[in-house]
Amino acid sequence: MPVAEVAATLLGQAGPVDGRPVVVGVDGRSSSGKTTVAGRLAATVHGAVVIHTDDVAWHHAFFDWADLLADGVLTPARQGLAVSYRPPAWDARGRTGAIEVPGGAAMLVVEGVGAARGQLSHLLDASLWVQSDLAEADRRNAGRVAAGEMTPSDFAAWMTEEVPFQAGQRSWERANLIVTGTPGLAHDPSTELVVADPPGREPG
Repeated sequence: MPVAEVAATLLGQAGPVDGRPVVVGVDGRSSSGKTTVAGRLAATVHGAVVIHTDDVAWHHAFFDWADLLADGVLTPARQGLAVSYRPPAWDARGRTGAIEVPGGAAMLVVEGVGAARGQLSHLLDASLWVQSDLAEADRRNAGRVAAGEMTPSDFAAWMTEEVPFQAGQRSWERANLIVTGTPGLAHDPSTELVVADPPGREPG
């Protein structure tokens, strides 16, 4: 499916909105391709913005950050307000900058593990699950550890929490669309995404 059509489908789930961005969660497992998919979606919508749950969670908690994202970013953005949010750990540790959502943004894409978690579903207009081949995701994760993005012990601690978290959330069951972040089907990666057939429709 063309990336622009995927974006249009997600925008259409919101129906009419007045003076605020359509909020879309892009969820999936670690190294599934969420960041890539979110960026490609946003690139097709003028005025779209991507934020990352890793920034909200930075030095706070792996997954206990839903209240920060809801109160600091999603609620004011849905009120049509410009957002410039600094999570508590940013001030405590001297991180510069802020999580920014300008006023007048057309789409707000929230990307990360847990972006479409149940606690945030009332603040999302649509969600997309990025499904990954486990062997390829493991290979990508190993590459990130080898590159020094995280230590082996930090990665092990992350996965110890991620696996039961995702199993409990089952965010793919609430997703409006499921795409693959590790596609084996022939497609043009610059313009297309590989999208699952909706339940009840014959494949093809």
